[in-house]
Amino acid sequence: MKTVFIVDDNATNLVTAKNALAGAYKTYALPSAEKMFHLLEKITPDLILLDVEMPEMDGFQALSVLQSDEKNKTIPVVFLTAKLDPESEIRGFELGAVDFINKPFSPPVLIRRIETHIGIDEIIKQSLRNVREVHNATINILANMVEDRDKVTGGHIDRTQKYLAILVNEMIITGVYADEISKWNLDVLLPSAQLHDVGKIKVSDLVLNKPGKLTNDEYMLIKKHCEDGESIINGIMEKVKEDNFLTHAKKFSGSHHEKWDGSGYPKGLAGKNIPLEGRIMAIADVYDALVSERPYKKPFTHEQAVEIIKDGSGVYFDPGLITVFMSVNDKFAAAAESFAQEGGDA
Repeated sequence: MKTVFIVDDNATNLVTAKNALAGAYKTYALPSAEKMFHLLEKITPDLILLDVEMPEMDGFQALSVLQSDEKNKTIPVVFLTAKLDPESEIRGFELGAVDFINKPFSPPVLIRRIETHIGIDEIIKQSLRNVREVHNATINILANMVEDRDKVTGGHIDRTQKYLAILVNEMIITGVYADEISKWNLDVLLPSAQLHDVGKIKVSDLVLNKPGKLTNDEYMLIKKHCEDGESIINGIMEKVKEDNFLTHAKKFSGSHHEKWDGSGYPKGLAGKNIPLEGRIMAIADVYDALVSERPYKKPFTHEQAVEIIKDGSGVYFDPGLITVFMSVNDKFAAAAESFAQEGGDA
């Protein structure tokens, strides 16, 4: 059952609207915008019926606050008003309202208008889901094209995505870097990590798949994949509307080889000057490299990899993130084992 907030300082209007929607929607009758914002911390409704004229914070002010919040800005808002003039109507639509309903309202009309806007909202959400699925599939194909050229690190993209998800989930639970993570859309963040090695598409196959140890010159070519990845993603960003996906992807690509002490590449960033995406990916990336077999080395055991990463705390890795890693390293082991059983090389 869809949820509707009814926000009006008039008790009679609240009762009338609640009775009109009874049985069709789960409703919450709220006497002020303050009460509405308090409830929004716990519940996200499918639509808000918002009175325009209220003391302390009127409907226009409340809508402005709603629109400034990423979590709430997509909730359809229908204004309820006893007197509607063209100026107020224009102002309301400019602020983001989807409709106005005059008071006193007819219950059948109220229900029909709500059905219309919730239906439109569902169509938009489904369209966005479809676009996102195509978007993610396209990115996955691009990432796999890069990986298919790299015969040395096959399966690396899928594995690092899994390790990344384990770390981020634990960060959310424990509140590590909570302010920054609260602004992330995880549905966008994790798929964007697939492009962290996209710059390798510019590296020669002879270097990328060399079975032995790289020369210094060859190693310098490999190291350029971070800058090349940023350049590729910048090129995409110039041609399409900027979005969070590309922003995250650029940070993953450009900074996952930076080190906490500033000795990494390509920019020699240190500490929290390294984007959080890069600091997280560094742990997932190194763990996968350690426990995976390469032509030039045998795989380390999980326990050995954990000790190496732990010893790198404050040198190569963010100490706060290493604390998180240590608390979930058993989940890394389980994930690595599942990949091995599926036929991977981890």
